[in-house]
Amino acid sequence: MTTTTDPRPAARPALARDSWAVLVRELRPVLRDPFSLVFSVLQPLMFLALFGPLLGGMTGLPIAEAFQWFVPGIIVMIALFGTAMTGSNLLYEIQSGAHERMLVAPVARSALLVGRAVKEMVPLVVQALVIVGIAALWGFRPSLPGMVLGLVVLAVFGLGLGSLSYALGIVSRERDWMFWTVQQSLLFPLMLLSGMLLPLDAGPGWMQGLAAFNPLTYMVEAERALFNGDLGATAAWQGALAAAVTAVVGMWVGIRAMRHSI
Repeated sequence: MTTTTDPRPAARPALARDSWAVLVRELRPVLRDPFSLVFSVLQPLMFLALFGPLLGGMTGLPIAEAFQWFVPGIIVMIALFGTAMTGSNLLYEIQSGAHERMLVAPVARSALLVGRAVKEMVPLVVQALVIVGIAALWGFRPSLPGMVLGLVVLAVFGLGLGSLSYALGIVSRERDWMFWTVQQSLLFPLMLLSGMLLPLDAGPGWMQGLAAFNPLTYMVEAERALFNGDLGATAAWQGALAAAVTAVVGMWVGIRAMRHSI
């Protein structure tokens, strides 16, 4: 009696295990160079220090009350700019050949995207906590349960937006100018039409109409409701729904792009 050897490769590693391996790999550079996190929070701090008091002066509200409205929007801004730029890292890896070497690793291609996208949530949470801590010096008082829920909703939204950024990086691999052109052309209209910096109630009707189709509008309103402790507000579940839809669409587009990246 002879023993036969199964010629098939070993069972395909689970997506969760592969994603964890990619997540750890992506986090190592951040842990080795934590100053990148410090510098990435400078821009939102400038908005907090310069735009927050200006908003308080315009509305006549005390700075603490102005920050109750303004700070949640700044945290959404961190998620927007942080996750929208992640595709540039993948673009660099594609152009340097590092991404091609990752594709021959024994991990699922979808895990290459999921692990990277989840990694972007770590700096987001750290930066948000720094902003909240500094704003607290001026009287900002968030609801703790609301803040936790708000960060969870924002993480789901960032997962989808980061995946779309990775897909854009893959599509732009031979024309990196296209990545930056598309990214910058979309980011600022989305930000200005979300009411993140100024309320849109006094804006023209066409602007309010466009804002209704902007998923970021619902994210900003949801974060304001949650951070102020209004957990049952309509804006809260609308923002959660917008985050879920963005995540599903982003992951679907991103995984398809990753599977056809070569």
